[in-house]
Amino acid sequence: MGSSNYDRRKFIKQSSVAMGGLALTDISSPLRVLGQKSVPEKPLRLGFIGIGGRGSYHLDVALGIEGVTVPAICEIKTERLYNAKRWIEEAGQPTPRLYDRGLTDFKRLCEEETLDAVICSTSWEWHAPVCLAAMNNDKHAVSEVPIILTVDEAWELVETSEKTGKWATLALEQAMLESPDGLTLLNMVQKGLFGDIVHSESGYVHDLRFVKNNPAEEPWRLAYDVTHNGNLYPDHPMNKIMAYENINHGDRLDHLVSMSSKAEMLHEYAALNYGRESEQAKIKFKQGDVNVTLIRTVNGKLITLNYDTNTPHPRELFRLQGTKGVYLGGSALEGPKIYLEGLSPKEHAWESAEKYLEEYKHPILKNYNPAPRKVALRGHGGSGTTTPLTWHLLIQALRENKTPYFDVYDSITSSVIFPLSGLSVANNSKTVDIPDFTRGKWKDRAPLSII
Repeated sequence: MGSSNYDRRKFIKQSSVAMGGLALTDISSPLRVLGQKSVPEKPLRLGFIGIGGRGSYHLDVALGIEGVTVPAICEIKTERLYNAKRWIEEAGQPTPRLYDRGLTDFKRLCEEETLDAVICSTSWEWHAPVCLAAMNNDKHAVSEVPIILTVDEAWELVETSEKTGKWATLALEQAMLESPDGLTLLNMVQKGLFGDIVHSESGYVHDLRFVKNNPAEEPWRLAYDVTHNGNLYPDHPMNKIMAYENINHGDRLDHLVSMSSKAEMLHEYAALNYGRESEQAKIKFKQGDVNVTLIRTVNGKLITLNYDTNTPHPRELFRLQGTKGVYLGGSALEGPKIYLEGLSPKEHAWESAEKYLEEYKHPILKNYNPAPRKVALRGHGGSGTTTPLTWHLLIQALRENKTPYFDVYDSITSSVIFPLSGLSVANNSKTVDIPDFTRGKWKDRAPLSII
């Protein structure tokens, strides 16, 4: 290998270590107590709207956090409502007020209750209405994905947040915080290890044919395959990609093009499992088996989003390309891979990313040591035995009266890929402009920081 490559490797190694040490010196002290028990300065009151699989998971997490109370819950299914009531009582809290008078009783909860925030885990079409009802009644709102289904809803959330001073966010649905390499990769990006990021590729690639056809799982997903065709689940990949590419924080999404394959696999699944003459096999689906959406930013970066929940496959891959190197991750690999020009031992050959992930481990991950719970968390997303970092950061923001790091502008930008990709597909994959929901503020907003 030439001396120039060696010199660059030596320089980057030394400067990266120095930067890493500086970062830890500056911020590690207050992080040492992250997740440890302390007497909360401000008790928090949370209302829960929708208490199915995800809602019950969030409720169980909240009930294990000191100083958090749940005075009110809303659910249209009686068994779920009373199961949640029992959990709250078993946690030693007063019996909550119950809201179960139909699909829109969440409005009465928002009007009558004194709460710091509501947690929305309803079906998709109610996410924006719940967030609006909360903000218009002096409450913050935290929603499951997607936070909106239409561009009009997106603008209404922005305008309502700006008018009321309350926020709506996807703070609890952060794949970057939940994945093992998410935050550390952000640390590597922000320390310049990959140079300037020019392209990211990820997606929601998850075989859900059984789930969609199983009444005990999530059959509501099947309904959207009948009525929509686009990227119906952009938020998991987008919340990571937006952080890595500084979207709404120095750059913004400019336009997209989306294209879908034919729709065949759900029909074949129904025919094989229920018979070709069955009612299930007669359903006509709009959603293509595979959707690919290409996004370009104002500053010339690219994003490739893949959406595929109907074909047989392992889980998705993640690729992050910069001017100095590339990262490849995902559960389908035997460990994440990396290539850094001038640093990797072989030219144009992958190496294991493990040593880099250890060296650049995000300070929060090093210092977040929550006390273990007595029993594993219940609900969809459960089995963990500690308070998730997403919840810790949300509670911290509420207690300090701050906006979560992924704010209303970021949240709706992530979700708006849903309707805009559908619009592109419906118009023969024509280019669709992406609105600037920040109205120009993206130019001066600092990069996402999770401290």
